[in-house]
Amino acid sequence: MAAKLGQLLLSKNMISEDQLKKGLEEQARSGGRLGSTLISLGIINEDQLVTFLSQQYDAPAIKLSDYSIDPAIIKFIPHDVALKYHIFPVAKVGATITIAMSDPSNVFAIDDIKFMTGYNVEPVVASESAIKNAINQHYGESDALQTAMDSIKNMGIDGASLDLIHEADEDVDISVLKEGAENAPVVKLVNAILSEAIDRGSSDIHIEPYEKNFRVRYRIDGMLYDIMQPPPKLKAALSSRLKIMAELDIAERRLPQDGRIKLKIRGKPVDLRVSTLPTLFGEKIVMRILDRSNLNLDLTQLGFEEKALENFNEAITSPYGMVLVTGPTGSGKTTTLYSALSTINNIDVNIMTVEDPVEYNLHGINQVHVKEEIGLTFAAALRSFLRQDPDIIMVGEIRDFETAEIAVKAALTGHLVLSTLHTNDAPSTISRLLNMGVEPFLVSASVLLILAQRLCRKVCEKCKEEEDIPVPALVKIGFSPEEAKTIRCFKGKGCSTCNDTGYKGRIALYEVMPVKEEIKELILEGASAAEIKNSAVRLGMRTLRMSGLVKLKEGVTSVEEVLRVTFGD
Repeated sequence: MAAKLGQLLLSKNMISEDQLKKGLEEQARSGGRLGSTLISLGIINEDQLVTFLSQQYDAPAIKLSDYSIDPAIIKFIPHDVALKYHIFPVAKVGATITIAMSDPSNVFAIDDIKFMTGYNVEPVVASESAIKNAINQHYGESDALQTAMDSIKNMGIDGASLDLIHEADEDVDISVLKEGAENAPVVKLVNAILSEAIDRGSSDIHIEPYEKNFRVRYRIDGMLYDIMQPPPKLKAALSSRLKIMAELDIAERRLPQDGRIKLKIRGKPVDLRVSTLPTLFGEKIVMRILDRSNLNLDLTQLGFEEKALENFNEAITSPYGMVLVTGPTGSGKTTTLYSALSTINNIDVNIMTVEDPVEYNLHGINQVHVKEEIGLTFAAALRSFLRQDPDIIMVGEIRDFETAEIAVKAALTGHLVLSTLHTNDAPSTISRLLNMGVEPFLVSASVLLILAQRLCRKVCEKCKEEEDIPVPALVKIGFSPEEAKTIRCFKGKGCSTCNDTGYKGRIALYEVMPVKEEIKELILEGASAAEIKNSAVRLGMRTLRMSGLVKLKEGVTSVEEVLRVTFGD
């Protein structure tokens, strides 16, 4: 309708050619309808537009706020149809239904309603804002939304108000954002989902559509929990609202998209990394919560044992060499690296990081976000870093030979390099580097220390109780027979503090392997990961399982949790 309406207004001298051009350019930039765009630019007002459309299409103009709407009429037009065509049912007399429209020329909408209802359609003209208000007022408490809101109330979720923070240098789709924000019940539901996840200390939110149901899950302390099941008909509304907040293309439902939401909840800034994925029954959305207030940058608080921390500190304060942190996704590698960088971040050093993505902004550290689509890969960034006079370099992940080769050479030419790899334990990291194609003499010369880690859940202090574990079972998991007789094991009974899980918070298990002379010789000889592990243990390294047993002796975690996170060790 945009071009048609514009030409009509132009032909009646209601707008000039320059004003039409300006309106069309703004519409192309921000979306929305031409009429509302011209109104927002102050070129015409709502009353003028409604009167013009009424005369042009010989349809009466009405003021919707003056009408008392019978709730029975609302049922004739579904909520999604009202939103799609920007219409609102006003009355029904006999076989004719009166529909308020902001665009009375839309014959497709009129034909659809005729087919859907079986009634004749009499269009009347109302302003776009009046139709929006009427839809929000009368459809706002529809059964689906009411069910969702009731489930929130029953769970005691208050849905704290959230303030979106927009980056100053990014364009924001104002009209689409406003339209999403005006649908108050959907906004309230989304706010409740986000604020409750943050209050519960979740790391991720999963919003998952299926054929006959729709669920929201939170990942808390590494485990996923089913939180609520909103009605399936809210799938599109919820995903659209979140995509608007993340400034993604809400019209694109066939391809994955990535974005970011910056929020302020109760005065506290929180970032959410948003990923959408088209599935069989709609878009699955996963949001990673990056809450700076939960970032623990104190190495002494992460779970290191005394000797392991001493070895790690010695390595990260070395003038050059490579320190590698390994473990699966979600094992806390980034937190350990950020903590290490914070420890060595002084005014006299130039620290540079390349990450995919940058999770937290660290003051005084130059951080680069990988953008592979434009050629800014880990390897490309690393090459540039070497021309930026760095003292310390952090590479988010070594994924290929090219990145590994540059990182190793940087470590050998007077730079301290910190990075991560995905391996199961510290000794197998050596094999991974060799398999990537890095020469054994380069590995032995450059690597100072390898740290493997896992996160295990801590027993809830509020509902902690002693657990009776047979001595043979304790011996089987790694305790000596003498130790097994004296160990007191604990588990959580489950309470409101820990959401009846028995666990609250997590602590890291560390396997710290300094690459000493004996290990260097084994690398040069081509020894297996098992041989390197045996030598490292003989030299004082505690494996992940040993670290777990220490936490078990201290009453921090449970037998079940140690077995879960050190499976196969």
